[in-house]
Amino acid sequence: MAAAEPPPPPTPTPPAPTALPESGPVGNPIFARIRIANPSDVPHLHKLMYQLAVFERLAHMFSATESSLSSTLFNSPPFQSVTVFLLEVSPTPFTDAPAGAHPPITQVVVNLDLPIADPETQKFGSGGDAVVAGFALFFPNYSTFLAKPGFYIEDLFVRDCYRRKGFGKILLSAVAAQAVKMGYGRVEWCVLDWNVNAIKFYEEMGAEVLQEWRICRLTGDALQAYGK
Repeated sequence: MAAAEPPPPPTPTPPAPTALPESGPVGNPIFARIRIANPSDVPHLHKLMYQLAVFERLAHMFSATESSLSSTLFNSPPFQSVTVFLLEVSPTPFTDAPAGAHPPITQVVVNLDLPIADPETQKFGSGGDAVVAGFALFFPNYSTFLAKPGFYIEDLFVRDCYRRKGFGKILLSAVAAQAVKMGYGRVEWCVLDWNVNAIKFYEEMGAEVLQEWRICRLTGDALQAYGK
């Protein structure tokens, strides 16, 4: 009769898992900040605006240049005329803002389940690990019904890889918070009727989509005819 095999050695007890700290970011934290754009941001703004035109299927109407943006965007103090909020994101905490930049309007940490793969990091890099991810361009208008000024948002755009992660909400909230801070009566903007995702997002933000209003526009030859 064959001898019995010796019993297998005992299985080592696996080490206890290391507990995550009770405080601090978990998952895949992305640091985000909103700051007021300045002339040095024009190259990024121009690229963002072109991407917006492509997204809206209106690239054939896009004629802005870096030169024309530089000469028209920064002629008044912020909030008195056209103002641009720039959204920057970084996988690491921000250091100082770019030279000559305004102090950040807001800074937050967004915790994501998965990291973001940004194929345009080099194109939109803005110093250190920071990249430009979106913008909101707005300016004052006035409501005779309320007898109060407000803000009209001409453009609100987040680059494709950063969408549906809360960054659009951060941008829109920053504009709305500025309106409240200044005692303004409302914030308005337009949305394309086919952009159902945006419409749903705006409604979830508390906005009322006014079905009975239409945009009227004079531009190009139709406008120039009045100068003759």
